[in-house]
Amino acid sequence: MTTKLHLPGDRDYDLHRAAHSPTVDSRPAMIVEAMEPADIGLAVTTANDLDLPFAVQATGHGTWQPADHGVLLKTGNLSDVRIDPQRRIATVGPGARWGAVLSAAARYGLVGLAGSSPDVGVVGYTLGGGMGWLARRYGLAADSVLAAEVVTADGRTITATPDRHPDLFWALRGGGGNFGVVASLQFRLYPVSQVFTAVATYPIEAAAEVLDRYRGWAQAAPDSASTAVVLGGNGVVVKAMSTDLTGRALRPLWTAAGQVERRVSGFAEAKMGGVRALHQDFFHRLTDSDIATIIAAHRENGTTVEVRHWGGAIAAAVPDAGPAGHRSTPFSVTLDNPGSHLPTGIGAVFYNFLGDPSRVDDAFTTQNLGRLREVKRAYDPTNFFHINHNITPAPAAAALAAVTT
Repeated sequence: MTTKLHLPGDRDYDLHRAAHSPTVDSRPAMIVEAMEPADIGLAVTTANDLDLPFAVQATGHGTWQPADHGVLLKTGNLSDVRIDPQRRIATVGPGARWGAVLSAAARYGLVGLAGSSPDVGVVGYTLGGGMGWLARRYGLAADSVLAAEVVTADGRTITATPDRHPDLFWALRGGGGNFGVVASLQFRLYPVSQVFTAVATYPIEAAAEVLDRYRGWAQAAPDSASTAVVLGGNGVVVKAMSTDLTGRALRPLWTAAGQVERRVSGFAEAKMGGVRALHQDFFHRLTDSDIATIIAAHRENGTTVEVRHWGGAIAAAVPDAGPAGHRSTPFSVTLDNPGSHLPTGIGAVFYNFLGDPSRVDDAFTTQNLGRLREVKRAYDPTNFFHINHNITPAPAAAALAAVTT
């Protein structure tokens, strides 16, 4: 084994315990820096043998809870990226970042369903659902998963596919890191060499008019287009990306805009940005009252508010797609600094955007949450993988009768 071990007081201990969020101050008993895939099983077995809590961290973007007094497994070095251009498939290690995947795939005119940042880890993003700027055209990143090699709570390594461990395969595609440590992930790539992007800016005083026009336009929006309206320090900004390089269907979104920036580029070069999600909810429709509350939320303390259109291929997923998201709900509203004015919809949140661990249940439909708990009971009945946005195991009576093989 080539594992690197970092203990409290060691020179690199503070470097490796740090998460992306400065609010997370982990103090693990040991940090296991994996140098080869076999180190993952070693770390799991060590935590079990010593009866210590266990946590996983690649880039740290998905770390919201500290791994105090436990074993913290770092997978960032396991960053292999392999592209099969003929089959349009990528296979990545648990430490791979989207920037590396996009760069490797672009050589063949292909793209993966990344989010807004190239520095985000592929595996954590995908297990949480993976909502990106091509989602209305091709679905969530989780929908493109073909296979996952998983180290389970008892240290076994198994492969989950639609035919092998199908319940685990289903749960991995949106249920986060609750069921094991993914040592390798295989997923589809798509033939997108260029995209059309546009950013239109309006004065903040036009917010009500822009949002009214946006909700009407979205009802017939083409699946080729992903869009959002952002209320922030630069006024009202309408952001759009389309695989239709003419951008023709998007033109109503920037009628009377003071400034419009349009561009055709590679997907990786399109910098669309995002909003830190400290509050999020989903809406079946945006009423006049909802729009008034969105505007009031921004005016109260300057919070950035993003209104995003979902639907398209997200809503059209096959019946046994993974548990990610509330697929039939077309709008989300996200705030980065919520105050007393909170836009209130169906009480839902997307797993990747969870900032509050108490809202985990809100990330899933009632039916999917029940099934996730059954799968959790089958593969992790003691809740070994709990330092995360945790899905608790179902009670024994509701568990699966046997693990599907």
